[in-house]
Amino acid sequence: MKESKIKYQRHENVIFAFEEIKPVQYLTIWDFLLTPIYFLILTAIAKRMRDKRYPLGHPLREYFMKGLYVKFGGAIFIALVYQYYYGGGDTFNYFTHTKIINSSLQDSFTTWFKLITRQSVETNPELYPYVSQMEWYRDPASYSVAAIAAVFGLFTGTTYLPIALFFAFFSFTGVWAMYRTFANLYPKIYKELAIAFLFIPSTFVWGSAIFKDTVCMFGLGWLTYTTFRIFIYADFSVKNVTLLILSFFSIFLIKIYILLGFMPALSIWLLTIYSSRIQSTALRFLTRIAFIGIAIVGFLFFTRLFAQELQRYSLDNIAKTAETTRQWIYYVSGRDEGSAYDLGEFDPSIGGMIKKFPQAVVVTLFRPFPWEARKVIVFLSAIEAVLFAYFTFKAFRKRGVLNTFKLIAKDPNLLFCLIFSLIFAFAVGISSYNFGSLSRYKIPCLPFYGAFLMIILNYDKLAQRNPIPQLKRSTKAPALA
Repeated sequence: MKESKIKYQRHENVIFAFEEIKPVQYLTIWDFLLTPIYFLILTAIAKRMRDKRYPLGHPLREYFMKGLYVKFGGAIFIALVYQYYYGGGDTFNYFTHTKIINSSLQDSFTTWFKLITRQSVETNPELYPYVSQMEWYRDPASYSVAAIAAVFGLFTGTTYLPIALFFAFFSFTGVWAMYRTFANLYPKIYKELAIAFLFIPSTFVWGSAIFKDTVCMFGLGWLTYTTFRIFIYADFSVKNVTLLILSFFSIFLIKIYILLGFMPALSIWLLTIYSSRIQSTALRFLTRIAFIGIAIVGFLFFTRLFAQELQRYSLDNIAKTAETTRQWIYYVSGRDEGSAYDLGEFDPSIGGMIKKFPQAVVVTLFRPFPWEARKVIVFLSAIEAVLFAYFTFKAFRKRGVLNTFKLIAKDPNLLFCLIFSLIFAFAVGISSYNFGSLSRYKIPCLPFYGAFLMIILNYDKLAQRNPIPQLKRSTKAPALA
């Protein structure tokens, strides 16, 4: 958002009128005064959590604070880039809504609570002065981010950077839970897995500030962890069940399409683990058929229950929208801006979209190429993409293509990571058409693809050749939790 002012200038007896654009100063002196204070408070809370859960000598201890620090750094970096490079952006648009919501506290707490819960302005006319200023009030996904920030704003004086630190802190708990899940499965390579889940630049930069993506990374991490704890270790504690519900609905509310890519991979993961414990070939086959049937019925029930919301994500709509988006973004951005990419024209149908599957996956995981980057930020994404391409090539070369697929076939965790990565990479790659947007949209699949590569590359280190965990009731956390 930028403020404009009409200015006049005389040149050779002719008066010219032009619009002077001034960027809005979202970051104030209070941001820089309060941020160190909240940084110390949240760091102290985190260290207390670490010391309680991971005492001296625990292998995961050293990564806890490092992972949190890079999240804090990502939140601050984004704030500075959007303020002083772009002069505004989505993250500050959410913050603008947050300030409007919290300004209602001058009226009454009841008014504030009604805004937080998105009450109808038709039946609550006192909300109109505030709702009329917020274009996202009727957009539940975007408005939810502003509402969450407003709650954090109660503790920070509604100041951007301290709120962003809260977003980074809570998002980190989800990412850490996801890391713990895989570190327990592969304790011999917990260092390598830390790179995949905690230290991929895109994930800790774009998944830390006031964004939808930050909330979704919180939800995705806890959804992965609690699903594993409940369905594999039969740990039906109140904490796990509550976090499972909270994480599911946080993703559903913000970005439901993440669930549409995640649930099939998760279902196959559970199916493979459960069926692999069955000795009888016939019974194992029947179990898989039954599980697939239950999954299909559950998916149909889910889609019917939320039919209106899911209509936007039907394959036909996605195909048509992807082609329209391709034409528009490519026209607006242009090649010379270093932001747009093109997969070529395709028939806006399901078949036409599927034909672009390889290209869409490649653009998500391995592009932009260095020569496609004409902006500093895009070049940083290009470096990351080159590293993904390098480690992918290294993994398949080290194991061999045939042996790699054999490992995937026998390891349900690898299969889960790969399926979700490919589904999600395809979905965002075929619908973004802008490297800047893609760098944010793709972050849910990057930790899983990174984990896939790390497991393949370091499979020789694994002491446990059977990657399928024992199905048993265990209220205690596994070794590295």
